[in-house]
Amino acid sequence: MMERDSLQDLAGDSLAAMISLVKEHTGIAMDERKGVLLQGRLRPRIRALGLAGYRAYIDHVKKGAEVPAFISLVTTNDTAFFRTPVVWDYLAGDFLPAWLRDQGSQTLRIWSAAAATGEEAYSLAMLCVDFQQANPAFRFRIDATDISPDALAVAQAARYQGRSVQRFESDRPAQFARHMVADESSWAVRPDVTRHVRFASHHLLRERSRSTYDLILLRNVLMYFTDDDQLRALTGVSAALAPHGRLVLGEQDSLTRLAVPFRLVKPHVYELSGK
Repeated sequence: MMERDSLQDLAGDSLAAMISLVKEHTGIAMDERKGVLLQGRLRPRIRALGLAGYRAYIDHVKKGAEVPAFISLVTTNDTAFFRTPVVWDYLAGDFLPAWLRDQGSQTLRIWSAAAATGEEAYSLAMLCVDFQQANPAFRFRIDATDISPDALAVAQAARYQGRSVQRFESDRPAQFARHMVADESSWAVRPDVTRHVRFASHHLLRERSRSTYDLILLRNVLMYFTDDDQLRALTGVSAALAPHGRLVLGEQDSLTRLAVPFRLVKPHVYELSGK
């Protein structure tokens, strides 16, 4: 028996169709346990559009124009400034000094490959700006990409409030004071940081990067993909990583089941195994 199509219940055939739609447009693999999450995120949008229910919304998404809004609603953009201290300690204490010693005549190329609302990309820029002050010859550029239009809009605005900035100020008060400025009810990243970051839309499973990078951060994304899609994403990333480069993954990301050309060099940090 088919369930009734309502804004109170997302189940049965409607839930299966919605999960399939999420996979098609984002690559994220969900199961029926995510029904409540999807229901909570989509219900306000369906009501705002004046649609009859979930099946009507699925048909609306399939027409095309709603796809960007749908992607923004179903993706999770959980990030923070300087998330996972061990990663930033490695970048500041090991990676940047070694790169300057070995490749210092070049421009350091960094890709924040799942940038969400931009905190990671700006953390990278802050770290590099601080390093540049002690090493004036150092040059860098950061490309930051994400699939969510709404997340990219927040990132490009470079204004933050709430827990995101409170934790940053508490954990790294000196860096916070150097790189953030009060802006009405929020905090803005200073222009000498934002000018180093370029944001763009990118789908990890459908597009290959046209650039080569010395450092790629792909954190807390793979866990949302099937093994096959993880392999597809990492194949694209490996093609974009310079032979001497480093790949940084998230705490919950693992490569143990995948036949990929990376080997662990530090916690969460990988290099190309065939270099």
